[in-house]
Amino acid sequence: MNLILFDSWCHSHLLPLTYTRPAADLRVGILTLREKWEHRLQPSSTLTRSYLQEKFPLQTSDDNLLISGALLPNDQLLDAVQNLQLEEALYDENTLLAFRTADAANLRNFFDGYLTHPTSALPLRQVNYTGPYDMVVRPYHIFMYNGQEIENDFALLTAGRTSQPLSTTNVVIGDPSRIFIEEGATVECATLNTREGSIYIGRDAEVMEGCRLRGPIALCEHAVAKMDAKFYGATTLGPHCKAGGELSNAVFLGYSNKAHDGFIGNAVIGEWCNLGADTNCSNLKNNYSPVRLWNGATRKMEDTGLQFCGLIMGDHSKCGINSMFNTGTVVGVGCGLFGTGFHPKFVPSFSFGTPGHTYEPHNLDKLFETARIVMGRRHKDFDSIEQNLLKRVYEITSYSEN
Repeated sequence: MNLILFDSWCHSHLLPLTYTRPAADLRVGILTLREKWEHRLQPSSTLTRSYLQEKFPLQTSDDNLLISGALLPNDQLLDAVQNLQLEEALYDENTLLAFRTADAANLRNFFDGYLTHPTSALPLRQVNYTGPYDMVVRPYHIFMYNGQEIENDFALLTAGRTSQPLSTTNVVIGDPSRIFIEEGATVECATLNTREGSIYIGRDAEVMEGCRLRGPIALCEHAVAKMDAKFYGATTLGPHCKAGGELSNAVFLGYSNKAHDGFIGNAVIGEWCNLGADTNCSNLKNNYSPVRLWNGATRKMEDTGLQFCGLIMGDHSKCGINSMFNTGTVVGVGCGLFGTGFHPKFVPSFSFGTPGHTYEPHNLDKLFETARIVMGRRHKDFDSIEQNLLKRVYEITSYSEN
């Protein structure tokens, strides 16, 4: 079977993180959702919105297994998906979870219609699924599920393998078998507490002197925990991220930096972001009431039901020193923020400016120049595909958000 991960109705509810990627490429735990499925099955391609297909191309065959890219795999769900026959679809009531088809030619028509009418049944034999599953349908689900997914990914990645030895300069509190260090990683003079969760240190990652890590924690490949950093679980630094200061239940998707002091909690930070020194976000309201958060699909605030919810930031956004974000703040893609005071609880994509003043549109040429430099430092090209994607997001958001 040819594996395809498709974007379900929840793709638009995961904005601004999904302006620049399919839901399957969100990181929850150690791995992205795509990597979780591929570890269990095989390499995949993507069925997503047209403007994303250039970067995430679709590959079809005469036997295609399509799984919602927002699903977190588990053993029972995996069995149900693998047992699908051709022209069968797996449902939980009206929620389409997966289907298998030989009709590759009509996949785009299916997808466009499905986005318009997500509860309409496919013309396939329906198979009901009554087992457990979790689905990432809001940005805050990323940090909500991060602890369980670090543990699930830890078990998946370390089964039958032996960790690199931990230097004797470190202090371990709890079970040392819950620490796994990949080849090339460096951990010195740190305190690692596994009593509440595992700690995974990826290939060529670095934990500098004085760091205190309380699991569950994941540092992906080439990630860096800066000196004297304090990381509470469940926190993930994606590939090539650098972070210092205090993090609590924060997920950095990849290639982003928060290199200095400041607090970020119950948060999701996209790729190619930079948070200036002493950037802080609130994750708890003064009256302890549930946090409301901007929903990019409905374009209004919605109740999360969460007492703790901090910052959601889209790709390529930057903020200057002493930046402040209130409880439940959403920052879009490609923003340039600076100055003192709290930014609004919703900052539209490609906003440029300071609190208390009218934001200007971020100059695309300057944004592209910065992106070219930033990505080049990580040996990535800001090529025409990346540029076209951001141009298209700019066009979309200039009408829908501002």
